[in-house]
Amino acid sequence: MTQLSPTPSHTVGPFYGYALPFPGGGDIAPAGHPGTITVHGRVHDGAGAPVPDALIELWQAGPDGSLSGAPGSMRRDPVTGGFAGRNGVDFTGFARIATDADGHWTARTLRPGAPAPAPYISVCVHARGLLHHLYTRLYFPEDGRAHAADPLLAALDPARRETLVATAEPQPGTYRFDIRLQGEGETVFLEFR
Repeated sequence: MTQLSPTPSHTVGPFYGYALPFPGGGDIAPAGHPGTITVHGRVHDGAGAPVPDALIELWQAGPDGSLSGAPGSMRRDPVTGGFAGRNGVDFTGFARIATDADGHWTARTLRPGAPAPAPYISVCVHARGLLHHLYTRLYFPEDGRAHAADPLLAALDPARRETLVATAEPQPGTYRFDIRLQGEGETVFLEFR
């Protein structure tokens, strides 16, 4: 009897270009809302090179701290089955953004209320070479006092803590949050059990 050799392993994906990203996926805030902020950044691999085919998901509380975002982040036209888009009125609390050729992603949202000692946006990263997606958080730099009371941030070494705090940019209401998958300056990732 012939013994078959095992199939060699392969890395997963990325297979994100079909069905997962959707137009307007980074537009969490209702169109024209005066409290809109922009969060953006780049995803880098261990060598510091941009990851052009990552998928970023954001989940967050509403400005009042509630976790009851409106359904319908990705609506379909009931007649054609095509993409109908967000309704442009309701805050959904969810975004899904594909990175561009330079590893860049952008979301327009409302600043979250405080579901914990310090407000944050939950971030999930899907990227080539990852067998499991990675979870992290984006905190805001203005909330330094609240950071000291946050159990996650308080448990981290100050240098590692900084990988979870976005940088305020000169343009008001704009924050930069780069994600480093490994290596020097690696973003702190969370493990849920």
